[in-house]
Amino acid sequence: MTRATKLLTALPPPQRARLMTLAREVSFPEDTRIFEAGGRADRFWVIRSGAVSLDQRVTALQRVTVASLGAGDLLGWSWLFPPYEWDFGAEAFSPVRAYEFEAQAVLALCEEDPRLGLTLVRIVSEILAHRLETTRNKLLEQYAMHRRGVV
Repeated sequence: MTRATKLLTALPPPQRARLMTLAREVSFPEDTRIFEAGGRADRFWVIRSGAVSLDQRVTALQRVTVASLGAGDLLGWSWLFPPYEWDFGAEAFSPVRAYEFEAQAVLALCEEDPRLGLTLVRIVSEILAHRLETTRNKLLEQYAMHRRGVV
């Protein structure tokens, strides 16, 4: 498995500097729900410190963690693709500090600077591919444990 791509460090310095002009520092206390699956995806975050778990609701009372994110990780990509709704839920697993970016401002910057837009889409796509591979492996592992009667 390849190492996870970090959005800000993957951007060339001039493009990173342009994107960072739109950043706002935010924090989330431990156990805070950051967003819910199906909600309006109008922003994203780059985690500076702390941990966030991405989850999927499997029953009315049960959620399954599908990924854990930490410093440098991108939180939220649904803002980039219609219908602009979160595919997962996210919760602060510990106190979290992050850079927050409003989707409309980032999209406007990408239209103004198509090179930045293309680079950003490529990096987000690489992050998505890595997360899909990680999630697939985790599901296969859970399935194998279930078949052996471990779960």
